[in-house]
Amino acid sequence: MIDVAWLGVRRRSAGGREEWRRLDAEADRAARRLRRLAQGGSERRLWRPTAMSRAPVCQPYLFGLLPDKKAIFVAAAVRSMEDTRLAFERPTDGVEGSEQALGAMEDAYAQLISALPETLLMQMQGYAVVAAAEAKDDDQTGELVRAGWMRLWETVHLSLGADVHESASFFACGMLGNTLTAIGLPSDCRQTGA
Repeated sequence: MIDVAWLGVRRRSAGGREEWRRLDAEADRAARRLRRLAQGGSERRLWRPTAMSRAPVCQPYLFGLLPDKKAIFVAAAVRSMEDTRLAFERPTDGVEGSEQALGAMEDAYAQLISALPETLLMQMQGYAVVAAAEAKDDDQTGELVRAGWMRLWETVHLSLGADVHESASFFACGMLGNTLTAIGLPSDCRQTGA
């Protein structure tokens, strides 16, 4: 399994051999900016002028960092998972396994969904792309997305005292919030029945 913390991309070397290289800090910043593209839709729509205007980086710059559109899309999806993981990890440091940890992660999720919904929407797109990629014999995309999700699960699971049911419940409520956001319903509609 590929470690998401060491996010790299596969490129062809001058000799034609495939090799991995680590994204540098500049490429990582570009991947963070690409979260904004989640509002633009699928990988095929990344290059429309309206989508690119939301991410203040130019196409030649991106292709200098990453080999193709798919790599850019996957880097943005993995970056969004890591940003979410860090948003859950930071407020629970030192309070793991307590009600305080659950409350801190719920607050972090509420902040993400209200301030940066594109982060969570990018993750959902990344999850959806895995099946399509694997149907085309691209296992690497699935490996990267699954590794990112497993790191996210591990962070939440350990913060909640390694309680499987509580972890699953947290993710279930989060996915409901993501879905409501994706289809344009307010997150409080599940309480009001609207």
